[in-house]
Amino acid sequence: MMDVPVDDRPRERLLRQGTSALSDAELVAVQLGSGHRGASALDVAHQILAEWGGMAGLASARPEELARTPGVGQAKAARLAASFALAARMAETGARPVLRTSEDIALEAGKLIARSRVEQVVVLAADGANRLVRAEVVATGSAKSCPVPVREILATALRHDAVAFAIAHNHPSGDPAPTPADAAATDAVRAAADAVGLRFLEHVVIAGSTWRGVRRSAVDIGRGRGPRA
Repeated sequence: MMDVPVDDRPRERLLRQGTSALSDAELVAVQLGSGHRGASALDVAHQILAEWGGMAGLASARPEELARTPGVGQAKAARLAASFALAARMAETGARPVLRTSEDIALEAGKLIARSRVEQVVVLAADGANRLVRAEVVATGSAKSCPVPVREILATALRHDAVAFAIAHNHPSGDPAPTPADAAATDAVRAAADAVGLRFLEHVVIAGSTWRGVRRSAVDIGRGRGPRA
């Protein structure tokens, strides 16, 4: 970046012209702050965007994966992950979606886990009118399995003052069919929710653009309305 005039560098252009004047790579470069020997922050930004298939892919990358890229490391990976998390939380501050159907649950959970290459469990905490209060990943496993932590699921719902909640997890294999273990986990969560006075809405399995409620048939996200939660 040293051979680029100071006024043309991403950070200086952002301060002078605003964020809209910068490309995706330039915005990522600002977050990185610096590159490494032989490569500028902008060079590294272009590299990781290419590796992850653009901003959507980069947003789904785990910090430990980003940290392995030369010129990134743990501190910059954490900064990138935090910036995407802030953007997601800002998006949540608008009109709160209502979890009326299983498809609503799949759509909201899919924003967090649909692209994940390992199985993750997400809790969607809702108020008495089923308005989404918080969506939060509570467990991360391998490409083939992830434990469903009943205690953490309930603790997350209660921490956000939920009256009702749903859970979802993803199948990176692309097959949304629930397993016997998924059905057993659903029963355990339902029983635990009843014990503490929480209303359990649904357990949905997400596989890319498709989803399936446990014990229900597969549906493409966005194609019609699914069964009611």
